[in-house]
Order: sequence, then C-alpha cells, then structure tokens
Amino acid sequence: MLTQTSDNCRCNKCVNQDTMQRNYDTFGIPAEIEPAEISPKTDGVEITWNDSHKSYYPWSWFYETLTASTNNRPLAQNEKKLWSASIESNPPEVNFESIVGSKNLTGLADLTDKIRTYGLCFVTNTPATPEASEKLLQTIGPIRNTHYGGFYDFVPDLALADTAYTNLALAAHTDTTYFTEPAGLQAFHLLSHAPPPKQRPEDALGGQSLLVDGFHAARVLEQESPEDYETLRRVKVPWHASGNQGVAIAPDRAYPVIEGGSTLRRIRWNNDDRGVIPLDVDVNAWYRAARKWNEILTRKENEYWFQLTPGRMLIFDNWRVLHGRSAFEGLRRICGGYINRDDFISRWKTSNFEREEVISHNMQLR
Repeated sequence: MLTQTSDNCRCNKCVNQDTMQRNYDTFGIPAEIEPAEISPKTDGVEITWNDSHKSYYPWSWFYETLTASTNNRPLAQNEKKLWSASIESNPPEVNFESIVGSKNLTGLADLTDKIRTYGLCFVTNTPATPEASEKLLQTIGPIRNTHYGGFYDFVPDLALADTAYTNLALAAHTDTTYFTEPAGLQAFHLLSHAPPPKQRPEDALGGQSLLVDGFHAARVLEQESPEDYETLRRVKVPWHASGNQGVAIAPDRAYPVIEGGSTLRRIRWNNDDRGVIPLDVDVNAWYRAARKWNEILTRKENEYWFQLTPGRMLIFDNWRVLHGRSAFEGLRRICGGYINRDDFISRWKTSNFEREEVISHNMQLR
C-alpha cells in the first residue's frame, strides 16, 4: 500500500501537468519506502517519504481509491432508462444552438447525458446541410472512418454494396456487428426526400424510421424466457462484412448477441450479417432463442416508428439501440456518421463532471 501511495504522487515533479502522465521511474521507488512525516491539511494530506520526496494527496484521492470497487459514485453509475414505443410521446431532444457555437458545455452535457441514459437523442433546429451536421457530430468526438468512408452523405444508389444504400425496408439491427468494436454512436440527418417523377409531392413516400431499445428487449427476453436469454448471452456467433470488392471484415473472434449480465453492455444483432452458428453448440436451442428474440424485437409495443425530417438530427447508441426503416419511394438524401464508444464516453464525462474528478475516476477503473 505504501509503494502504491508513493507511486501515485500527483506533484509537478511526478506528473507532467501538460500530459497528465507519470514523469518518473516507478521501479526506482525503494521497495522499503515509508513515510517519514505525515501532515494532515484542510483539503488533503502531505507526506514526506524516507527518500526525502514530498507528496501531497487531496482527500478526494483517498476517497476514490477506497471506493473504486463500488458503484455509488456518479461516474461509476450506469443508470439506463429503458423504453418502449411509448417514448414517442416525449422523445429526448436538445437544441442545436445550445451545442454548436455555445460558450458553455451545458447543451453538450445534456445531449451526451440523454444519449447515455436513453440511448438516443434528437437535435432540433439543426441546419439541413452536411456541413452543420458534421460540425455537430465533431463536438462529441472524431468521426470514425470505415470501409464506407467517414462522414457519409448518400442517396439510395447502391454506391456501396450494402442494403442501407437502397430503398428497401430494413429490419431492426445494430450496425458494424462485424467489427471487433462496433461503432459507438450513429447519426442520421434527412437532408431531403424528393418524390419520383410524376408523383404528387403530397403522396406518402414511405421511409419511416424504426428504433428499438435493445436493452429493454433483452430484459423482456430474460423475464419471459431465461433459457433463451442465457443462450444468446452464451453462444458466440460469427459476423462478417463481405459485400464490397477487396473487403472481408470479421471481428477478432465470435461474439454473442447479448453481452453483459446484471449490467447490460452491448447488443450485437444484424441477422443479415450473421455467419454460421457453430456446430459444437446446441444449434436448435440457438435458433429457438433467436426466434424468440426476433419476436420481441418486432412487437408493436417495442417499436418506435417516426419520420425523419430535415432539421431534426438523430444520434443514438449503436451498442444499445437497434434501428431500421420501411421501404420508400423517391430520392432520399441522408447524412451522418459513426463515433467511437470511448470518444463518446470521454465527452460525456468531461461535459458533465469536473476534469479532476474524471481523471481520478479513470485511473481507478475496475
């Protein structure tokens, strides 16, 4: 414990205050290090060690160290508000102007906290341009590059070999199941939707968007069919992306549909990108569980349907919320992008908590 305490001295000599990295050789600390003098202060304690080095530790450092294994700290809490189709009456949203160009982080804190809590948030009054949409995403974190590119701006022309680039209906799914680390956040902003030639503008064009809370669906599955729930947690499934020339992507290993236990971590589900269920498991049990899972996902009470509109950008947690759409007619232009999970969580922390608290928490993660 004494070596650990000395090793975590936060003074200017021990920590580079620009990079917040250690600035000394841990293994140069004498194994027999002991305090020569301990001087309690109002907001911390000063320790002079028997090698003459003087350290200062805020009381908050001791608190973080002693409570690191508990979940009673705000930064450690993982409270999620699960939802069903009823979220339609009051979906979470923030205003674009409170985020982009704002002199404070209040709007960004609200946005990231709502995404973390509900798994989604609409950003209203977003200018219907790719430039404004991209700028909004960059306030959260760097836009992730994939084999589809970075920030996307597309119409249904099958420019890339994926059904997203068509006007076909898409069942509820999560994106990038075939990456070791799937995209953390995903965003859609409808820029325009023009009817096909000779069709009246007022006629329905289709293209409704669908969201399903995967964490809610997982809890329903656990309650109604615990055996199926355990099957989807236990059986590791191969996933792949193989549609584009020169691309054959798969994760570092097979992953289950549901990850986590008492605290759900991630949903990985896109039946179109699923590989072959391994024969060394009970295949019939997996298909039975997957059938039950699909039935829960497609229940009307779990499906949140809405129409994307210019000026109302959607950002959602791809590790939790499944998305889909109905088929549509006409030329629909959508832009958006992916953001890595770690970048999102970093922005949530730094916009909602004090920097020193965040750094202290990060150093004590379990």
